[in-house]
Amino acid sequence: MKTPTLKNRIKIGLLSLALTFAAVLGFTISSQAQAVKNVVLVHGAFADGSGYKALYNELTKKGYNVTVVQNPLSSLEDDVKAVTIALDKQDGPAVLVGHSWGGTVITEAGNNPKVAALVYIAALQPDKGETSVQWLQTAPPAPENGVLAPDDKGIVYYDKAKFHAGFCADISKEDADFMYASQGAFYAKGFGTPITNAAWKTKPAYGIVATEDKSINPDIERAMYKRSNTIITEIKGSHVVFISQPKAVAAVIIKAAENASVKK
Repeated sequence: MKTPTLKNRIKIGLLSLALTFAAVLGFTISSQAQAVKNVVLVHGAFADGSGYKALYNELTKKGYNVTVVQNPLSSLEDDVKAVTIALDKQDGPAVLVGHSWGGTVITEAGNNPKVAALVYIAALQPDKGETSVQWLQTAPPAPENGVLAPDDKGIVYYDKAKFHAGFCADISKEDADFMYASQGAFYAKGFGTPITNAAWKTKPAYGIVATEDKSINPDIERAMYKRSNTIITEIKGSHVVFISQPKAVAAVIIKAAENASVKK
């Protein structure tokens, strides 16, 4: 058997190097961003998951698999547990979306490895060691705001007489009445529980400012999002902008999904 010449050895070496490079390149391409098609929606206080119907419709007709979490609203820990159960059932990466108090919940629950991105809808966004109530106290409430003091069971309610104007002014009275009737009982201790690990520090975050919000001062939303380098979109709407402007809100969620980079 002939010994390969120097020229042939060089050719063989270059071919081996090319094959190795191709294999590495192929691995890199196959391990790049996996499409994110799951969306998990987390509601806030004075509401339940039924308010997400219009947003659900917008997302599902675009091909997204949407899960609506029903928060117990009994504590931050209980709500995080409910979200974690929903995330663990996803068949791949997900965009985690929170409205209002739900923003605090996704800030903690968003550390789940299934979470590819976070979307805050007129939502609270505390940092580690901070509470929701700290942020709520940084700007004066609107006159329409109807959040009442906790009752003897520690449950916070929204004044029924102010609910439409203060919570959801840009939807019909009939829909506002249904929202009021279907809301969960929110325990005030959640507002006073500090975050232990803020997911927005390690996950891409998108924030929607509802410019006509009377329940959370829009300046509070802007300040939180600016502090965390969240990508901000301002949409004209009440605190329930996801009901009154579902297409605009869906567009932000879809942008988060399309931009998310998740390794296979």
